[in-house]
Amino acid sequence: MEVFENIVAINHRFSLFFLGLLLLLASALSLANAKTHYHDFVIQATPVKRLCKTQNSITVNGMFPGPTLEVNNGDTLVVNVVNKAQYNVTIHWHGVRQMRTGWADGPEFVTQCPVRPGGSYTYKFTIQGQEGTLWWHAHSSWLRATVYGALIIHPREGSSYPFSKQPKRETAILLGEWWNANPIDVVREAARTGGAPNVSDAYTVNGQPGDLYSCSNQDTVIVPIDSGETNLLRVVNSALNQPLFFTVANHKFTVVGADASYVKPFTTSVLMLGPGQTTDVLISGDQTPSRYYMAARAYQSAQNAPFDNTTTTAILEYKSSACAAKNCSSNKPVMPPLPAYNDTATVTAFTTSFKSADKTLVPTGIDESLFFTVGLGLNPCPSNFNKSSQCQGPNGTRFTASMNNVSFVLPSNFSLLQAHHQRIQGVFTTDFPANPPRKFDYTGNVSQSLFQPVAGTKLYNLKYGSRVQIVLQDTSIVTPENHPIHLHGYDFYIIAQGFGNYNPRTAPSKFNLVDPPLRNTVAVPVNGWAVIRFVADNPGVWLMHCHLDVHITWGLATAFLVENGVGELQSIESPPEDLPLC
Repeated sequence: MEVFENIVAINHRFSLFFLGLLLLLASALSLANAKTHYHDFVIQATPVKRLCKTQNSITVNGMFPGPTLEVNNGDTLVVNVVNKAQYNVTIHWHGVRQMRTGWADGPEFVTQCPVRPGGSYTYKFTIQGQEGTLWWHAHSSWLRATVYGALIIHPREGSSYPFSKQPKRETAILLGEWWNANPIDVVREAARTGGAPNVSDAYTVNGQPGDLYSCSNQDTVIVPIDSGETNLLRVVNSALNQPLFFTVANHKFTVVGADASYVKPFTTSVLMLGPGQTTDVLISGDQTPSRYYMAARAYQSAQNAPFDNTTTTAILEYKSSACAAKNCSSNKPVMPPLPAYNDTATVTAFTTSFKSADKTLVPTGIDESLFFTVGLGLNPCPSNFNKSSQCQGPNGTRFTASMNNVSFVLPSNFSLLQAHHQRIQGVFTTDFPANPPRKFDYTGNVSQSLFQPVAGTKLYNLKYGSRVQIVLQDTSIVTPENHPIHLHGYDFYIIAQGFGNYNPRTAPSKFNLVDPPLRNTVAVPVNGWAVIRFVADNPGVWLMHCHLDVHITWGLATAFLVENGVGELQSIESPPEDLPLC
């Protein structure tokens, strides 16, 4: 018997050794297949004509939108950014985990000082364990209105998509906003007046407004499809300030991914994406060969707030011989119905359909239980301001915004990460409140005394490995609104969403701890709340903010300082030699 047990033990040890050897070989093979991609981004002013008007827009390499970057899971990107424009600039790689490479994340004065005109900086980072659609964009002022592009992450070499049917074609669909003005001038004028900035003049698909706008018919984007094909659309909301509905006439979508994570497939006829979010969908060529409009327009949850109510279009065009025989290219495209601008019911049905493709390891045994209110505010007109020209918010005030009543202020002499790394005092504090300073009826009638937040550069400190839960609560201060909240450096699980005030006694019964979606941007429901969880396993300083750029301009942000763990692999890398100086 003893001999038999010894033989079993030896076999078990050998099996474990053999399994470990296989894993090492697989890892080595994966590394051997990984590639490094080199790109040059020249930031420059370029004449761009839209809506009958030509203006100098800031672009990358003279392209609007900018270049699409394609990599495989496990690859490394090296992007040299040269600034030939008149403005400071940084580039953010939206949704990339940036494990230990926080210096490459990109938000101005958070992880780096800006690249000044005439300067350069090389971003270097590896894509690890992410597949699907992300994107990149400027993270300085409102430059991202025209400085953005898709970042497509294919499966590892030799792997395929986990779909029942592999797509024949892939098309990136970048939804954007266009102003018949310099976006920097638009936000500077709003900062001067204290009022809301002018809304955009058009929405765009891959930089083109589409043929419902003046002077736009000839350049409307054509997306090809053939009868019987299944194609992959990679939809990105790269608009500055507007959540958007997106649909295609007579066609349904099968949603298969979001924010570079796979989801359980589900069918829908309409998407809603907050700025910053991505959604991967399969679309089948199962309709009569013809031309069909792809259309996007606003989801507007804020009450009595001005917004761009126009509709952008592209055209899904069948390329089959049957269509060619009927000269489909001359057909007027079929227009799809679109939800009402304030159709929150459709938004809720869509956003609550997301579930991770596989069972997940949702953090439990929470170490940091946080509650953050998000919303707008109003500052009284300073005594030295001209009330009629500099205080054009409601009732002679100036707009502001906050999390937990703190309106975030970026530093100007150092980046937050640099100040943390070099232990520079006086740049920030780590006393961001874990809960609202005052409890109130968040979604009810709010006292005027709560309208004015406190300005500050306050961070929240997290120990490496902390299991974090955050309740994000919308408020009706000024107006309730759907807020797309983005966390840099992390993906997180959205374990619950609801309306009204979050109730800690009843809400946990709704928590999905089995297969919640993994996202980097959560659309906090208008007059509602969302609960997210993540493990603080990426040291550095990581911005969390509303991705409506007007709101981050007003201070709807905070940042997490995640401490180093034990040893090199749990510590942020040293700053690169060419890191820009302030």
